[in-house]
Amino acid sequence: MKKCTERPRILCSLNGAVDTIGNIYKGIPILHAGPGCSMQAAVGTNLYYLGGYHGMPSSNTYEKEVVFGGTDRLRETIRGSLEVMDGEIYAVLTGCSMGINGDDVEAVVREFENNPYPIVSVDVAGFRGDTYFGYQATLLAIVRKLAEKTETDPYMVNLYGQVPSMDMTLRGDLEELDRIFAELGLKLNTFFIKRDGVAQLKHSGNAALNINISPWMCRNLDSYYEQAFGIPTMHYPGMPIGPGAVADFIRQIAARLSLQRDYEKVITREQQYVYEYFDSLMGNFERHRFLLVGESNFALGIARFLVNDHGHIPLAVIVTDSVPEKQQADIEAQIKNLECDRKADVYFENDAYLIEQIALRYAGRATLLLGSTYEKNIARKLDAFFVTATAPCLDKEILNKSHIGTRGCISLVEDMYNHY
Repeated sequence: MKKCTERPRILCSLNGAVDTIGNIYKGIPILHAGPGCSMQAAVGTNLYYLGGYHGMPSSNTYEKEVVFGGTDRLRETIRGSLEVMDGEIYAVLTGCSMGINGDDVEAVVREFENNPYPIVSVDVAGFRGDTYFGYQATLLAIVRKLAEKTETDPYMVNLYGQVPSMDMTLRGDLEELDRIFAELGLKLNTFFIKRDGVAQLKHSGNAALNINISPWMCRNLDSYYEQAFGIPTMHYPGMPIGPGAVADFIRQIAARLSLQRDYEKVITREQQYVYEYFDSLMGNFERHRFLLVGESNFALGIARFLVNDHGHIPLAVIVTDSVPEKQQADIEAQIKNLECDRKADVYFENDAYLIEQIALRYAGRATLLLGSTYEKNIARKLDAFFVTATAPCLDKEILNKSHIGTRGCISLVEDMYNHY
């Protein structure tokens, strides 16, 4: 083995596919894979409708199916799933062993096209890529299957670019974004969590605008919406966190949609709400020199907020997702362009051991570390305060809390000041 990653937070593409379909309300993943793959692929995925991997159907193939083919087993599994699982969309996801043996999964799935509910197949054998590949491939397949266009709705927006399991505050974050868009008189299609997720996917072809919040993902989905439905895409890399980023986010959306509503009043209300809470901190304000570890969406969003809105000093930002090399320079430039004379050092690393080695270079200087549960022990070694702000989160249960937007940033600040 050439390289072994310690405590990886990125898994195989099957994991990303399960995470994607499983976070659509009444979305049912059907795995064509061995039992080990099926269980491991569900690790770390908080499936919305199924509640966890215990209710996830799988063909559970063994040596016989690998050698002689598993189409009969798959056909039986699909038939049983359609009878037993109460879904509105089904996705057959191929694991490694069955991806190697050459089963014609698409042909088997086509046999069930007359089923009342749509069914798609996605080849996400683990060797094809990681969690991010699985998310992008599955979301594209679902959109291709479901999305339709009747008439463009000038107030409808699609938002994507965040893998559900990579956002520890997913439900609260989507609720906060939905609230902000409602203030602007817009309907936001997030696809995940809400009970009308399948309906949102069907109507997404009528949207006036896509918003891709990833600095590098889902370019395939951008292209499909443009070519199939003529929907342009606005790229806003990173989560909008705090009054400054939310104001910028709203103004960009308003410009793209030519909003007639007085959106500046919305911005003023949002900012006043935040600042009235922040006023109570002035007597206890602590300016930290911080390290931040997390995937690019949150690394960009949290760093912008801490520096531009809150006046903290960045020492280093360690980006943990699978950013292609050609996009890394752009992310680094955005982080170094924050409003602080001290420019953050930027690293791209996923290995927990190597992340610790990087963090320890800042011993004696760092007073705050924001990251995942994996980084909690590093904070102790640095004698720095610690905030669980990025996935994976293994040390607390989160239901509808948010760290983004205007109201979510208040919770983030509370976590920063409630040291324990």
